[in-house]
Amino acid sequence: MKPIIGILAKHYKNENERQNTFIRDEVKNAIIYNGGIPIGILPTDSGVVYTSGDRYDDFMTESEKEDLITQLKLCDGIVIQGGAESDMYEIFVSKFTYDNDIPTLGICAGQNNMVRGVGGTTKKVSNPEKHSKLWTELVHDIYVDRNSNFYKIVQKDKMSVNSRHKNTIDKPTEHYKVVATDDDGNIEVLEAPDKKFNLAVRFHPESLYKNYSEHNAIIKAFVDACKS
Repeated sequence: MKPIIGILAKHYKNENERQNTFIRDEVKNAIIYNGGIPIGILPTDSGVVYTSGDRYDDFMTESEKEDLITQLKLCDGIVIQGGAESDMYEIFVSKFTYDNDIPTLGICAGQNNMVRGVGGTTKKVSNPEKHSKLWTELVHDIYVDRNSNFYKIVQKDKMSVNSRHKNTIDKPTEHYKVVATDDDGNIEVLEAPDKKFNLAVRFHPESLYKNYSEHNAIIKAFVDACKS
């Protein structure tokens, strides 16, 4: 049986102030390529509240939360997508998947929201120009803890990644272990060792999986964890 992978949709307004909810094709295609069946997890409008830093207001009703949880329970695993901004519902989902040990992969802003979900904090990177590159470019190296589940996945203690972000993790809390950093000391990868699969990466493996085996290994390990 192929696992059902829920991709938490992002929410934006375009130049005409029309609201849009979407899933990136790269994420969808990476899941399909590795044997998963992707479906969209769609928030209610009450959950669309932009987070100002790590603080947010919760406007979702209990009924709306239950409807969102019903969607999550259809899935064997959840992807928290990257994006320029984040909304309250993404933090709510991140906390729910952590508390209920649902396999979760967070990408870029998804990493922010997974940390926020357990009470951690983020901060701005000191050199954003270094991290504003094309998603398909390898920009810098990261250094991986050999005593980590992430190392078992990528089989490298040093690997090259793409980079397109303006935030990084400040305090991840005791819920997460730092398992990779960049050469500036920024946190690149977090994992929750006591969970089935709860991994948060700063870079975008979904943009690199076709050409770099170690990046595809991240997606594959996630999908495989969802099978169980």
